[in-house]
Amino acid sequence: MSALGRVVRAGVGRRRVQTAVMIMTTLMAVTASVLAAGLLVASQAPFDHAFARQHGAHLTARFDGAKVTAAELTATSHTSGVTAAAGPFLTVSVRARTASSSDVLPEGVDLPPVTLAGRADAGGGVDRVDLASGTWLTGPGQIVVAHGRLPVEPGARLTFPDAPGSPTLTVVGVARSVTDSADAWVAPAQAGALAAKGGTPSYEMLYRFGHAGTDAQVAAGRAAITAAVPKGALTGSQSYLTVKQEETANAMAFVPFLAAFGVLGLLLSVLVIGIVVSGAVGAATRRIGILKSLGFTPAQVVRAYVGQALVPAAVGCALGLVVGNLLALPVLDEVGEAFDGPSESIPLWIDVAVPAAALALVACAALVPALRAGRLRTVAAITAGRTPGSGRGRLARRLTGRLAVPRAVSLGLAGPFARPARSATMAAAVVFGAAAVTFGVGLALTLGAVQSGRMLDSGGSVIVGTGGGQAPPGAQAVHVGGPEEPKADPAEIAAALGAQRGTGRFYGTTQAEVSASGITGATTVVAYQGDASWAGPPMVSGDWLHGPGQAVVTTRFLKAAGIRVGDTVTLTEQGRNVPVRIVGEAFFTEGEGMELLTPASTLTALGLDATPGRYNVETKPGTDLPRYLTALGDRLDPLGAVALANTDNESSVIVAMDALIGTLTLMLVVVAGLGVLNTVVLDTRDRVHDLGVLKALGMAPRQTLTMVVTSVAGIGLVAGAVAVPAGVALHHYVTPFMGDAVGMTLPASHLAVYDPSELALLALGGLVIAVAGALLPASWAARTTTATALRTE
Repeated sequence: MSALGRVVRAGVGRRRVQTAVMIMTTLMAVTASVLAAGLLVASQAPFDHAFARQHGAHLTARFDGAKVTAAELTATSHTSGVTAAAGPFLTVSVRARTASSSDVLPEGVDLPPVTLAGRADAGGGVDRVDLASGTWLTGPGQIVVAHGRLPVEPGARLTFPDAPGSPTLTVVGVARSVTDSADAWVAPAQAGALAAKGGTPSYEMLYRFGHAGTDAQVAAGRAAITAAVPKGALTGSQSYLTVKQEETANAMAFVPFLAAFGVLGLLLSVLVIGIVVSGAVGAATRRIGILKSLGFTPAQVVRAYVGQALVPAAVGCALGLVVGNLLALPVLDEVGEAFDGPSESIPLWIDVAVPAAALALVACAALVPALRAGRLRTVAAITAGRTPGSGRGRLARRLTGRLAVPRAVSLGLAGPFARPARSATMAAAVVFGAAAVTFGVGLALTLGAVQSGRMLDSGGSVIVGTGGGQAPPGAQAVHVGGPEEPKADPAEIAAALGAQRGTGRFYGTTQAEVSASGITGATTVVAYQGDASWAGPPMVSGDWLHGPGQAVVTTRFLKAAGIRVGDTVTLTEQGRNVPVRIVGEAFFTEGEGMELLTPASTLTALGLDATPGRYNVETKPGTDLPRYLTALGDRLDPLGAVALANTDNESSVIVAMDALIGTLTLMLVVVAGLGVLNTVVLDTRDRVHDLGVLKALGMAPRQTLTMVVTSVAGIGLVAGAVAVPAGVALHHYVTPFMGDAVGMTLPASHLAVYDPSELALLALGGLVIAVAGALLPASWAARTTTATALRTE
């Protein structure tokens, strides 16, 4: 090993605390950065690969056959900007019933409504459908179902009781369209046979554009097609970007806060490593002089100190790569499963680029103090340890000495002014750590609000099921042959709830699936009976339901339909059309955020059963819930209803986010604390002779401990006061991006999550970090004997 290598190895081994600090800070920074960059790129790869392989449609469009002909739709393939098109395919919305038994469902189960497309082959220039099992259809009497839409396998038989002649079709395959262009496919002639006689035909067209990388470009293509057909002919459309966002939403939600933690970690790395190397240069001035006297050139001295930073940083980078890749696996596995493909891994170029960038930042941070070491003159460096200090901070000591506090406290308060630059860097490290705590707490509070309000009807402690096949939240009710069990009489349920002691307030809901203008496929409608404003989803804009003919939807629904709050959506069922006005934009994730909330009168106008299938009940404060459920159950049993406790439905994704946020926050706090520890160690060693004098004059170990801790307490308080608004600002900046990543707008209540009492406690975070980092060197200073301190220079 060369002489330079031995100096680097000796420096790394001699300064174990500083080495640990540099390993920890680069470990945290690289872990968060690899996760953020890796998830951003890798989570989109399965969809991108499938989309390219299947020549997916940039836009899936539905048209009203009463306003446009098939020939006119075929001509739209020549519209400006369109590079390829498929269709028109005749589509029909029908309800299926199982005509055979399977391991999953018995015969006679009524399935949710589906949209069938008449398509002769699975290939073509647009939307090549991949078979997951079975074969493609060869003619009438057969059907291919989309993967994940209906719980059936090849060989099963489905009957369509509402279609002319109630035909029975055999499932011959299960296939996947990358952009979910249909729920199932049948032969074109079969689609015509399934359509109701005298009904209005509906067509589907699939388009690819020359430029479709952004929402604006897809919207421009849609506008061109809209202009090419008669007014009102386009009834609904779906961008491939919407499908992509839905498929990758869980993974993409991690990216904004991971990127923020990564940036915080990298900045803290630069700061802490600069502190460490600067301290190492200051503490080893005589050693530098000896090295120069032995023939080391200034450039070799610079390389030696940069190398002492790069070696532990490289270890931290290697560990961060391993941890980052391991933490990314569960999230990427979920994305891979969505496309029935192998799990993606973080790309190699990210595993190379992130550590390289981190090491470059480390080298730059270490270079400045290393250059100072290289410029030291040999004689001045050798004699530096024997010269008296400059006496900086005397004015501060005189001023603090006038305070009515113990002398140990006044000396501690004056300590930071002896080395203001070092104190400033310590304060900056504490600011980063305390800001990370504030940011992490805010994220946890926001995610907690999302967790509690993401499901519809999560309010209330009791759920009353009234029979009739109403599904629990987020589920689809299916009916097994024979007459459907009638729902309990709403008036009787309301009377029973009102008469039960402990009942506070309640409302009823029911669900149906209908067609909505601007939306491809069926739309689930959740109809409310009674005042549900106390338990409705948090509102982003507009108002909650307060009258007939109104609806509330999410940001994702508005984007998919191309509408805004105040616009009108037309709901269609069995030839009946009912317009509803969007009065509010809400936040919820149930049903992928694509459900429409409306009063029960809307279903009545559509000719559907609006009888509530469930009631949400809020009990009065102080009510014993088990006793309430027992007593209410006795009242409801004769009515054919049942009362259950409303249990929480946790999202595993949010739980994983909370765990990751907690881990990264803790790592940043530890790194900041180690930065304080390193600074206090350097400061204590620089002043060890003064410490010996103080001990000789009668300073007790307890007073020494107080003096050292007080020297950082003021810095911690100031840093905490600065960190809290910085952390709050970072939270308010990053959190909306998390909503955007999943296609949702977060309500203001999910951003304003800090209480004044919480902010006051968070402001003390800087004090806690500073004191915790200073305790170890303070204890060492307290234990040092007077003789040892006086002999040390």
